[in-house]
Amino acid sequence: MKILFVHQNMPGQYRELAPWLAAQGGHEIVFLTQRNDVHLPGIKTATYKPFHSPDKDAFGLSRDWEAAAGAGLGAALAARQLRDAGFTPDIIIGHTGWGELLYMKDPYPDVPIIGFFEYFYRTSGGLVGFDPENPANDQAYFFAESRNAVPYVSIEQVDLGHVPTAWQRDRFPASFHDRMYLCHDGIRADRLGPDPKASIGLGRLGRALTGEDEVVTYIARNMERARGFHIMMRALPRLQAQRPNARVLMIGGNDTSYGAESKHPGGLRGEMEEELGDSVDWSRVHFLGKVPYPDLCRIIQLSSCHIYLTMPFVLSWSLLEAMAMQATVVGADVAPVREAISHGETGLLVDFFSPEKLADQVADVLANPGDYAHLGPNARAHVLEKYDFLSRCLPEHIARINSLVPQARRIQI
Repeated sequence: MKILFVHQNMPGQYRELAPWLAAQGGHEIVFLTQRNDVHLPGIKTATYKPFHSPDKDAFGLSRDWEAAAGAGLGAALAARQLRDAGFTPDIIIGHTGWGELLYMKDPYPDVPIIGFFEYFYRTSGGLVGFDPENPANDQAYFFAESRNAVPYVSIEQVDLGHVPTAWQRDRFPASFHDRMYLCHDGIRADRLGPDPKASIGLGRLGRALTGEDEVVTYIARNMERARGFHIMMRALPRLQAQRPNARVLMIGGNDTSYGAESKHPGGLRGEMEEELGDSVDWSRVHFLGKVPYPDLCRIIQLSSCHIYLTMPFVLSWSLLEAMAMQATVVGADVAPVREAISHGETGLLVDFFSPEKLADQVADVLANPGDYAHLGPNARAHVLEKYDFLSRCLPEHIARINSLVPQARRIQI
């Protein structure tokens, strides 16, 4: 089969599917992206640039559409070049969020498209207006509706939509639901699991941390409010008072991916460090930045308690990976997390807005690990049942792809 993937940040949600298809052999795969620094075995990388980007002073309500139209035109013109060079795919698979698929029916009018639908903006039930410290302004509705112009147009441009979780699906209008299939991208649970011998060196200690240490972990792409970094930080004084030997390992950058940026020159981390001052023993808090994936896995494997905080938003791969590695997870009690964690069965849930409850729950896990020993194995079993790429997600993705192409060109598993 000939397959065209489209995602500005290759490989994006196709980090498992695209390499798996390439590894099977017999497929011609092209990945159209804005990145020129990623190359996957068996996959040709083709790059595009947005044809146009909005100016700084562009009208706010049309800015997202202007950016999406520019990206879509740039992607379509690059696809024309692929077509003229002799490449016509049997199927196109890509992300709809940035407009890259808006005009793909120009170069390839007869090629079916599966579009990934990640998020529909609303003024309740999600990031907007969730945190009282950052209330929505009186223009929030206008901006949310304007941003949704891209998914509204995209659902008419694709032959089938794809959405990874029920919570994300239910953000979209009901009219979208029958035109999308629900299936997670998939987690390679076969490559993830517990390792009682895991260890990692920390320069400040002069020795390796192991599972014998009390290690609390927190992971986010960036340490921001959307992922509860401010709540995590405010839990530290109470947690440290109860567990004087615990070390907290924080993984993630200091930028902002979602929501408003901190106005502090040191970012949200600097803002929280200033707020907490000497109420925290900073010698027991380790900010590791962004770490290589193998190191991230070892850190989770030796973790005594893994914290996953988020406002109602897209579920992080890191949560499901931690569950696959049998971590004891304390997560935010919000709808997207409740879809993955059943309190007391596969993890623990606490009020997002209560640093005190978070600290107390984590401290109890550290003090009484035997009481929570069932959570990790149950979490892994749940991931295998619902989110495992090879056994659960791959067959569904392949079936959906095959439903759109002639039988002679279908993928065999």
